[in-house]
Amino acid sequence: VAPTTPICEVPSSAMTGTVVELSCKETEGSPPSEYQWYKNGVALLEKTGTGSSRAANITYTMNKKSGTLLFNTVTKNDSGEYFCEASNGIGLPQKCSVKRMQV
Repeated sequence: VAPTTPICEVPSSAMTGTVVELSCKETEGSPPSEYQWYKNGVALLEKTGTGSSRAANITYTMNKKSGTLLFNTVTKNDSGEYFCEASNGIGLPQKCSVKRMQV
């Protein structure tokens, strides 16, 4: 079953230095969808652990299975327009509407 349009939760504003979690979910797709987050139209890289991500100046963890995008400490650089895309290899990937987060 192709995925439906996912529901994205993006805070409209966040305080610098706080923990912020963005979430994305759709329940119709079978097999379960994987989620890809985009910022300002650019796909975010999936980073796990801390070693390599610190070098690349990446402050988030993206989980493609659960659809969460977690910022440990947001900075002004994290302000932007975010959306996510759900895909499971069946039908076209589905995107949620773009939401702006201001830090």
